[in-house]
Amino acid sequence: MKWLGRRGSGNIDDRRGMSGGGMAIGGGTIILVILGLLFGGDPQSILNQVSQNQPVQEGKVGSPQDDAGKFADVVLADTDELWTEVFRENGKQYERPTMVLFDDLVASACGSASSATGPFYCPSDRQIYLDLSFQAELKNKFGAGGDFPMAYVIAHEVGHHVQNLLGVSENVQSLRNSLSEAEYNQLSVKLELQADFYAGIYANYIAKLQQNGESVLEPGDIEEALTAASAIGDDRLQQQSQGRVVPDSFTHGTSEQRMKWFKKGYESGDIKQGDTFNAKDL
Repeated sequence: MKWLGRRGSGNIDDRRGMSGGGMAIGGGTIILVILGLLFGGDPQSILNQVSQNQPVQEGKVGSPQDDAGKFADVVLADTDELWTEVFRENGKQYERPTMVLFDDLVASACGSASSATGPFYCPSDRQIYLDLSFQAELKNKFGAGGDFPMAYVIAHEVGHHVQNLLGVSENVQSLRNSLSEAEYNQLSVKLELQADFYAGIYANYIAKLQQNGESVLEPGDIEEALTAASAIGDDRLQQQSQGRVVPDSFTHGTSEQRMKWFKKGYESGDIKQGDTFNAKDL
């Protein structure tokens, strides 16, 4: 993805080098959080189980100076432009999210979390939380190298912000107490796959952007995103972590489903085709 020389969002809260505060997180909890939160799970419930009433610290909001931070800032700027346009076309006003960059620990309105949680979106403060070291983890642990997997991650989390603004997340959360765990997990899967679809919408959008007469999207970018989507499917993660697959406990979707919905968003570019909740075949 071509990003050098392009403007960022200027809406980054850089807390790297700060102490996020909070409790030490043990190995069992880390596994729970990774499986539950990776790529935007349900931080409102899971993170609150890890810690309660942690102070929320704030860094300096602006544009980061390092390359990794600048890249994340450019991706966020692209999503701002995309969703501002989509919301305007549908008679709504888009509210830009802030992206919090952190390392080690961070305190959010959803609770305290460590880098082990992976990227997440907190609906309570409408902020995206990202440890940039996750890019190395994508490459080394999940085999998803290149820069576009991180763009996919950010676009996915922004997708959760879009769902929050549209009331979709609240509707799903309101059903938690009236459904069995397995039934609620099925709704969670649909929520996550829709965020993957929105990440595909983002890829479609930047494929049309031009820099020096060429598309911002580079050859191989989509393949990198699909590799990342496949790597973090519930079935693959469960097989790797516990040696078996338990479909009723899926919260994000299988590798095949995550690739399918990202690809559908990318190929269609039409937000109306992303209704995973009423789709007959996920």
